[in-house]
Amino acid sequence: MRYAMAIDVKRCMGCHTCSVTCKQNNNLPNGVWWYRVVTDGGLGMDTARGTYPDDIHIDFIPTSCQHCTVPACLAVCPTEAIVRREDGIVIQNNEECIGCKLCIDACPYSARVFYDTEPEYVVDFPLGDIDAPLHEVNTTDKCTFCVQRIDAGGIPSCMEFCIGRARHWGDLDDPTSDISKFLEGKNATRLLEEMGTEPSVYFVR
Repeated sequence: MRYAMAIDVKRCMGCHTCSVTCKQNNNLPNGVWWYRVVTDGGLGMDTARGTYPDDIHIDFIPTSCQHCTVPACLAVCPTEAIVRREDGIVIQNNEECIGCKLCIDACPYSARVFYDTEPEYVVDFPLGDIDAPLHEVNTTDKCTFCVQRIDAGGIPSCMEFCIGRARHWGDLDDPTSDISKFLEGKNATRLLEEMGTEPSVYFVR
């Protein structure tokens, strides 16, 4: 089994629902976003590429942890706190994390955050899933593909609440899965494939 996600860039409208539902359902602290929607026009939010007025275009590219088959973060972790599960999901054991931040430096996708102070929240009670991951001081953190939902037979929240239905999810080893059917015959790409990390997130244009 190899869980993966495919994103149809032509259907993504840059609404940021994936970012917001991820933040809420995983009870992310103030200032922390596991999901970011970047564009092909620059580093600023919703930045188009091209020259006005005749050649303006924008592609929205939702990005987070890529749940790599060969995770750069796992390779450098000195305590084996980072684990790639048999189903392909990359998770972390906070009890083993010593806060060295080597995984942050190694990740080519800038997908990890570090809590150097006790995380703070907009309200004084947890939001989202009752079994959302804990966010602890002196540890790193990242997208988990909503592993708490997967283990309960569900799907990632970003997949469930995508307004444009731009996402496809499932087991790449199952030819009947939604993602396998969607990717069949399409020219899918992955971010920074030249890094050799073999991401589990595919983009179709």
